[in-house]
Amino acid sequence: MRIRRVVTTREGGVSKPPFDSFNLGDHVGDDPAAVAANRRRLAEGIGLDVDRLVWMEQVHGRTVQAVDGPQASPLEATDAVVTATPGLALVVLTADCVPVLLGDPEAGVVAAVHAGRVGARVGVVPAALDKMVELGARKDRVEVLLGPAVCGQCYEVPAEMRADVEKHLPGSAAKSRRGTPALDLRAGIWQQLADAGVGRIGVDPRCTVEEKALFSHRRDPGTGRIAGVVWIDA
Repeated sequence: MRIRRVVTTREGGVSKPPFDSFNLGDHVGDDPAAVAANRRRLAEGIGLDVDRLVWMEQVHGRTVQAVDGPQASPLEATDAVVTATPGLALVVLTADCVPVLLGDPEAGVVAAVHAGRVGARVGVVPAALDKMVELGARKDRVEVLLGPAVCGQCYEVPAEMRADVEKHLPGSAAKSRRGTPALDLRAGIWQQLADAGVGRIGVDPRCTVEEKALFSHRRDPGTGRIAGVVWIDA
């Protein structure tokens, strides 16, 4: 089976500043009509009906839900979603957190994960992998894309926080450009996936803070959200 992945930018939508222009988040204060129009554009762009997009009410936790059909509303208090249903697109919204898009092309199982500092620390990515296995995936066949996120040079945190996250997510400790304590969540998640037996891990190197074509909450508080989307070709 063919697994498809897409990561949007902030360009090509109808939202007005500060959400200009392709904001896909409906929880940031943007005009609901603009968000709905942008979501229709996303669906059209990937060749699916808008009701085939599955959204999450992301809360920085480790809850994973499996779905087998369209959802009338965002999945409540969920930070990872898994499916084995072709033509059902799973969406994760981010503006500095790591969008993690996973798929086992042989089993036809995909997952979208919202992995911010809190979620990554408490194990949302391994939880999603385990749910994929329940649906028939094998970890050694899973292919992963770690999407755009704040980089280790830009994500300054207190030393105590860095030490705590590193304890639970080894490999995430970093230094900022100024030499201060920082976190590189993609590096920690990469190590976590590798330790779980995942061998094919791609990384989109773009930093959301540095790349103006992407939304960044750290750079522009109150801004919009990009989307990471994964689905199985029907």
